[in-house]
Amino acid sequence: MTEQPSSALWRFVQDDDPSALTLVVDTPQGTHLRRIPPALSLPSHVDHGTGAEVAVHTAAATWGMPDFVFQQTEHAAKGSGQRELGDCLLLAGERGAVVQVKARTIPPKPAAEEARWIQKVAAKAMSQAKGTVRQLRMLAADMVNGRGRILSIDGSAYEWIAVFLLDHPHVPDETVATWQPIGMPAIALTRRDWDFLFDQLRSTTAVLDYLFRAAAEPPIPLGQEPVRYYEFAAADAAASPAEVNADLVGKGGTLFSAPLLPQAPAGADGTKAHLMIRMMLEDIAVSQLGEALTEANLYTLLSDLDRLPVSARAEWGHLLLDMLRDVPQVPEGHCKWRFRRMLDEAGNRQIIVGAATRFDRVVQASFSAYVQLRHHEVTSRTGKAEESSTLGVLLTPRYAGKRLWDTCTVRVHGDLPLSEEKLSVYRDAWNRGAEESSTDRA
Repeated sequence: MTEQPSSALWRFVQDDDPSALTLVVDTPQGTHLRRIPPALSLPSHVDHGTGAEVAVHTAAATWGMPDFVFQQTEHAAKGSGQRELGDCLLLAGERGAVVQVKARTIPPKPAAEEARWIQKVAAKAMSQAKGTVRQLRMLAADMVNGRGRILSIDGSAYEWIAVFLLDHPHVPDETVATWQPIGMPAIALTRRDWDFLFDQLRSTTAVLDYLFRAAAEPPIPLGQEPVRYYEFAAADAAASPAEVNADLVGKGGTLFSAPLLPQAPAGADGTKAHLMIRMMLEDIAVSQLGEALTEANLYTLLSDLDRLPVSARAEWGHLLLDMLRDVPQVPEGHCKWRFRRMLDEAGNRQIIVGAATRFDRVVQASFSAYVQLRHHEVTSRTGKAEESSTLGVLLTPRYAGKRLWDTCTVRVHGDLPLSEEKLSVYRDAWNRGAEESSTDRA
């Protein structure tokens, strides 16, 4: 048992499965147990090194979203040779990670030699990551995501972190990977650590945020990332809520506060409600692209929705299911609406989810008006129009076929050119004596 600076006590306990571990963390808020299985098995049809890269992609695409995991479409020329732009890029919103996977493909040597090998490949991985970011900032490159769609990546548009991922059968105890500074955040993980983070959070945005947070701390021994995670989670649970003006969302706004990092894994409440957000993400991801919805716009929509805090997703899922059950219960010819809105702590990102009785052109136009109006109202109060965006997602029940609902999205950004006449129409439709059916949140 080792005492940590955060006043949390932790220990690993051998699981019934010899390849798995159980982490026991004692904090002032109680004892938390988390079974940490081994990393995903490597595919058998490729060599070890390539298999480790494939497994890293699989974990991020399965527990995160395939739309946020990128590979190079083809190697970029550098002089007379080729330069590979990372084994994997993880992108969500304005943050990106260059992931370099290093696998031990021969039987391990004595601990001291293995530790030296790890230091060597860590330094190489960080140098490669630095080169990838430099190349992407010099010249945008076409990258293909896990859904087979191509996006041009301009490195100057992202805040980057370098991630060294080690695939090793037995890392020597207390091995801390080190490297020379590379001019950007950097972190070393084992493949088990990587799988743990994605399985715990089920959100690419949340994993990226964690990586940046952890990289700002002193390095820890490889394989102990779950310990650091639970130290952060305990600190989040004990932290006081931030001061946020709930009136920014208007009448009925309430302050919602939840830990950035949940102590229980996503979906641990025994229901599948948290999967509602993943299903909405999938609905958006498989949308038909066209003139209005380009690859870049689709990426932005998905990134905005994936910012929904992990701690809130199960509750939002339950609410959405309730909305879908409720909105059909109206007389024929009528339409019932239910909404939930959330404004982030910074006051410049708003998410609206809702449900309506049916979907047609009138409902679509009405929802667009609602999103524009709420965006205008919030930005008028915050004074942050130029840096603000609002994403609206509307679910409407389907009464035939296998699908249970249709999904409609509207996103607006910046200062909207709404005339006073149009605003008057929107207010008359949505604000005239109406009480929203569900609580708006700041």
